[in-house]
Amino acid sequence: MFLNTTNLKLYKIPILLSISSMLFYFSFAYNLQRTDAIKLITLYAALFFLFYKLIQINKSNFKFLAILAFAFRAVFILAIPNLSQDFYRFIWDGRMILEGLNPYLFTPESFISKGEYPINQAQELFDGMGSLSASHFTNYPPLNQLCFVVANLFPGQSILSSVIGLRLIIIAADFGTLVFGRKLLKKLKLPEYHIFWFILNPFIIIELTGNLHFEGVMIFFLVWSFYLLQINKWKLAAIIFACSVSIKLIPLIFLPLLFSKLGWKKSFIFYTIVGLVTILLFAPFYSQQFITNYAETVGLWFQNFEFNASLYYLAREIGYVFTGYNQIAFIGTISAVLVFLFVISLSFFRKNLSVKQLITFMLFALSFYYFTATTVHPWYIATLLILSVFTNYKFPLVWSFVIILSYLAYTNTSNSENLWIIGLEYIIVYSVLLYEILRKKPLENKFS
Repeated sequence: MFLNTTNLKLYKIPILLSISSMLFYFSFAYNLQRTDAIKLITLYAALFFLFYKLIQINKSNFKFLAILAFAFRAVFILAIPNLSQDFYRFIWDGRMILEGLNPYLFTPESFISKGEYPINQAQELFDGMGSLSASHFTNYPPLNQLCFVVANLFPGQSILSSVIGLRLIIIAADFGTLVFGRKLLKKLKLPEYHIFWFILNPFIIIELTGNLHFEGVMIFFLVWSFYLLQINKWKLAAIIFACSVSIKLIPLIFLPLLFSKLGWKKSFIFYTIVGLVTILLFAPFYSQQFITNYAETVGLWFQNFEFNASLYYLAREIGYVFTGYNQIAFIGTISAVLVFLFVISLSFFRKNLSVKQLITFMLFALSFYYFTATTVHPWYIATLLILSVFTNYKFPLVWSFVIILSYLAYTNTSNSENLWIIGLEYIIVYSVLLYEILRKKPLENKFS
């Protein structure tokens, strides 16, 4: 049946917005270099505007928004990521396992420097991942490694076929997040369409589907675990939570907060289940050298690497004034201690938290960690964004827009950051956060 004139008028604007978004995503995926700052910012801003308008106009049409979310993701299927090179290491690790080699025991550089090529397209993958990744041991947990293996099983045995495999896994995870996120919103008596502030967000589509970051898979397990907690299946929630940890370690920061929800006895059982499942998943890779290498690699994020930081950059400048050199190792250690104390204090702040209150505490715990961290890559914000969906706070949504400013570091040959631009990013984020706290969630009505 053809649409009548009334229906055509009704759908005219959403269709135009959708087609425009598809064209912009296509340009972003296949015709953009990350060094082209003007095009990068312009496309991103346009996509964000269209995303906001699509939700604003179609918030009552869940099916239409869901179809759009995955249609936009489909645009990227054949695209090689253009804002990140991490996927080369993902493919390397997966192919190492398929060759019977433990990826935690060898750096890519250890092979290539000796003229050894242990996997198919080793030199091409080595060149693509860059010297920083190639010179360090992998830090990706075991369930993440399984994803890398599965992606390398896709027909073709090429970098593109592996990229398609990685992308389909991430898209499938996003679909799971949509399903369980919607269910959880229903249980929390929040508008179901709020899940689209995550699923339809250009930041999520570009960083996860486009650039192949596995925060999306971690988030799927995390949201699933939250839903199970809400329906009181907390033992199964612990197993799923462990799966989230085994994709990315970041959910470990939330464990102390669960005490406020579960109490002593249930918390002990929950932690035990998470610990046992995580150990079981790591077991196939276990060796003394694995433990040494993994601990060393994880430690680098606190004491060696720096990118898009806020409070750390201020502390670094103070360190320069008093000592004359970069105090990153000392500051990183102090920051880790402060984060630990902050999370512990939150966990004892209030008892018998609802799931919504628990997620709000998690939001602030993780925000504090990122505010004090030495390294805040854009895709890290994805976890804050999904947490905010189930709360009254929307500063992560604003951050998901301004985070694109961090990519301006790649517009010069030295990849050096402009601290004025980084400062602008965080001034906006901190201003919105303070506004929401002091004025009691004023932005909630803007996105409802």
